[in-house]
Amino acid sequence: MKNLFFLFITFLVLKSEDSFITQYEYGQMLYNNPRGIGCVHCHGKDGSGALIAKYKEDGKTKSLSGPNIRNKSIKELKKSLFKRHKVMPTYFLTDSEIEALAYFLSNEGD
Repeated sequence: MKNLFFLFITFLVLKSEDSFITQYEYGQMLYNNPRGIGCVHCHGKDGSGALIAKYKEDGKTKSLSGPNIRNKSIKELKKSLFKRHKVMPTYFLTDSEIEALAYFLSNEGD
């Protein structure tokens, strides 16, 4: 059902100039919940990074943080999204979804 909703929204965004949802809003929706765990949980509200967890290892306190992704190009975002990471899940987003994410991140806070 979620996939049908996203396909419908994608269709409206790409095929309609007078869409009821802007590219920024679409990117924001994807950022908050792309398919499962949202980017917001590790990269923060605006993509500037966030603390994921603190833990102890060999008696030392360490932390795991999501990096700042605000200034990443579409090419860099695509590369990262399709790459296997130790912590980050793999997302299977379309080019138009990645472009909407990039648009949201580059305009967040403006």
